[in-house]
Amino acid sequence: MAIQQDATAGDRREGFKDTVVRTTNAAGAAIAQLASGLSTALLALSVLLWLAVTAMASLVGVGLLMAPPVLRALHTLAGRERHRLGRWGPEVLAPEPPPTQLRLALLDPTTRRELRWLVQHATVGFLLGFLGVLLPISAARDSLFPLYWKLVPKDTTATSVGLGNAHSWPDALAVAMLGVGWIAIILGLMPGMARLQARPGRALLAAGPDTDLSLRIAELTATRAAALDAHATELRRIERSLHDGTQNRIVSVTVLLGAARRMVARDPAGADELLERAQSAAEQALAELRTVARGILPPVLADRGLAGALAGLAANCAVPCRIDVEVPERCAASVEATAYFIVAEALTNIAKHSGAAHATVTARSRGGRLHLCVEDDGRGGADEDGGSGLNGIRRRIAAHDGNLSLASPPGGPTTLKVDLPCGS
Repeated sequence: MAIQQDATAGDRREGFKDTVVRTTNAAGAAIAQLASGLSTALLALSVLLWLAVTAMASLVGVGLLMAPPVLRALHTLAGRERHRLGRWGPEVLAPEPPPTQLRLALLDPTTRRELRWLVQHATVGFLLGFLGVLLPISAARDSLFPLYWKLVPKDTTATSVGLGNAHSWPDALAVAMLGVGWIAIILGLMPGMARLQARPGRALLAAGPDTDLSLRIAELTATRAAALDAHATELRRIERSLHDGTQNRIVSVTVLLGAARRMVARDPAGADELLERAQSAAEQALAELRTVARGILPPVLADRGLAGALAGLAANCAVPCRIDVEVPERCAASVEATAYFIVAEALTNIAKHSGAAHATVTARSRGGRLHLCVEDDGRGGADEDGGSGLNGIRRRIAAHDGNLSLASPPGGPTTLKVDLPCGS
């Protein structure tokens, strides 16, 4: 009975720990999302003011000349918001490019929806983003107040809300309790605030049911073709590895065993030598089979997860490599395998071609997407359109409908960024 109670208590502790970790990670992701929304909200506010000036200037005719640039700015900002929302959740499918001529824009439903989003994001979205940045700062300021309150000038406001003064330790601890309250508000409300900030963009910037989706269909068709091509390439690689390596080893083992069997009666010493060679060939064949098996789906992913698998790659890399992985939940097995092969290929390229002294691999899971970043301080000059390694990475990413970006100016550094949907 005591053992059962201890096990139950341990399960409760583990469940509580998991809940705390999930809540903290969700609040941290929400803060980052609100902060990124604040940046587009500031731009939305600027474009909204520009629109207001253009509308007023149109009364005297000058605004007619200003209309096309401001409409282009609106459409560009809407596209940026779609991309931002796609980083933090499901992709926001863009409609056909809207017009920039004033007369056509006034009749265009996409432009009207973008204007409605602009007003909401420049007001409510800006307020939510501002709170998303202000609340963590206030929480840090107030909760740490007892550490520095004696250094604050006398009669200086003690709290982040602009009220009260601290003249004693109880006053300082009361301010710290306010900071704890801010933390509770952050943990409880931040994810909802992030969803509220994103809701107008997801509702108003997505393609409507009457939108021509031929471009997206063509893109998905190309993605499927890339996936099939990547699959065929992988099968050819496995077949070539088995035919050129393992099969030849096994044939050699068979020949050696046959020769040893014929020699065992008349030349035991020679037969023993042949058996030793056959054993060596069998061991090499087994090692090659293991290599091929790891190339299909590395067992380390199932045993240790993505974090452990990437740590293993970093440990075996010829260039000193730092790993920073924050993926609280497991992704689909195919996504983890793709992430593993991308990092393995990238580290191989760094070791062979970059001349780097250090590399960094970062993995984050945010909003249903896995974000990878591989950086090195080498000579740079990598070409996204050239090299079989990068082409292989691109095919694997296209098979999951992911995104790749490569920045590698001459002289370095080189940064490879990839994002994949976690559930594909």
